[in-house]
Amino acid sequence: MDISLRARLTFIYSLLMGTILLVFGVAAYAVVNNVLLSRVDDALADVSGKFISIAQVDSIEEVNFVSAPSNMEADVSVQIWGLDEELQDSFGPLGRNPLPFDPFNRRANRPIFQETNLGGLNLRVLSIPLEYNDKRVAVMQIASRLDTVATARNYMVTVMSVIWIYGVIMAGVASSFTVGRALEPLKSIVETAEHINRADDLSRRIPAQDADEDEIGGLINTFNQTLERLETLFLSQQRFLADVSHELRTPLTVIKGNVDLMRRMKQFDEESLTSIDQEAGRLTRMVGGLLMLAQAESGKLPLALRPVELDLLLTEVFQEMHILAGNKVRVHLNEIDQLMVNGDRDRLKQVLINLVANAIQYTPQNGDVFLSLSKVGEQARILCRDTGPGITAEDLPHIFERFYRAEKSRTRGKSTGFGLGLSIAKWIVEHHGGRIEVNSKEGQGTTFAIWLPLRTV
Repeated sequence: MDISLRARLTFIYSLLMGTILLVFGVAAYAVVNNVLLSRVDDALADVSGKFISIAQVDSIEEVNFVSAPSNMEADVSVQIWGLDEELQDSFGPLGRNPLPFDPFNRRANRPIFQETNLGGLNLRVLSIPLEYNDKRVAVMQIASRLDTVATARNYMVTVMSVIWIYGVIMAGVASSFTVGRALEPLKSIVETAEHINRADDLSRRIPAQDADEDEIGGLINTFNQTLERLETLFLSQQRFLADVSHELRTPLTVIKGNVDLMRRMKQFDEESLTSIDQEAGRLTRMVGGLLMLAQAESGKLPLALRPVELDLLLTEVFQEMHILAGNKVRVHLNEIDQLMVNGDRDRLKQVLINLVANAIQYTPQNGDVFLSLSKVGEQARILCRDTGPGITAEDLPHIFERFYRAEKSRTRGKSTGFGLGLSIAKWIVEHHGGRIEVNSKEGQGTTFAIWLPLRTV
């Protein structure tokens, strides 16, 4: 049978309170009992002096009382036991009992207080050895009934039991109420989770409980943050699937259309074959990009980190991109420092080619693309600036997302990518310990900045 958390915590708190009350009760009982017994022991010690003063030893070394002591309490009884364990004399209502008050200390060699039971009577007994001519000759046992002490004990046990029972009950009720109030926010979490499961609504959030900063408040904040992240991932996944479907639909439609056309014409058309080849290439590039991102995110895309001379790498990229730009765009290599980093040369080159190729593609005829490499503090900074139409403020925060293209500012054509290049570039740069930034305004061009930590010798 499942037991609720509230019931379990209530049981634990009640058990804890019961243990505390039990320990307190035992301690209080022991203190009171010791106080009561100490008063009886003091009285027995006082009486023992009186009996010793009237005791005498006869010729055969037997001890007896000359006379009865005056002002003696009625419940005090005395026995004198010889070393042969024979009763020599006695006093009081229990004195003539053939059994000793304390059989275990009938031959005691030092004063001993002991609580005993004689015929159902609870007694406090003081056993004192008696000496004559420096020789122990007998043991005197003085006993007093503990009826008053027993009554006080029973009363105290009753009171403590009542206090313990009511204390546990009150602790249970109070802890149940307190735990219920403390766990109330958890019900909101459960209800929110159930609502999400039923309605698939990740936009729902748990209301803050008076802005509490305790553990429950922290749990609510963490849960809300988790929901927000799940919602973002879920929407990103939906957008990703929609984008993939959209990107696949266009080339597949073109390929299928050209194949159907050639089938109807029953002859090969060079233009159709070229179109099919282009679209197949687009599909290959997209699948390759997706595979690379999947490998990167799963940690299966290792980086071969070696010393890389950034100035030589950037010069190499400049020469290749200068040829690619042709007469459309002028590519300039401005400032360049001799800098070295630890990195994967091929992956870093992939990043630079992607940035420069994008700049060339989206820069209008007779525009300019500027490259530079400089040292800023302990980092290398690579800049790629173009004079294109720029990126809108609305699109700028999303350009590193998969399949995202700022179509408002950049014309889509057959050479347009799939929006994967910048996602891959961001992953590569960040796994080199660096970062990639973008600054752009509509009509004023775009600048990408790559920051990489310099190699330490």
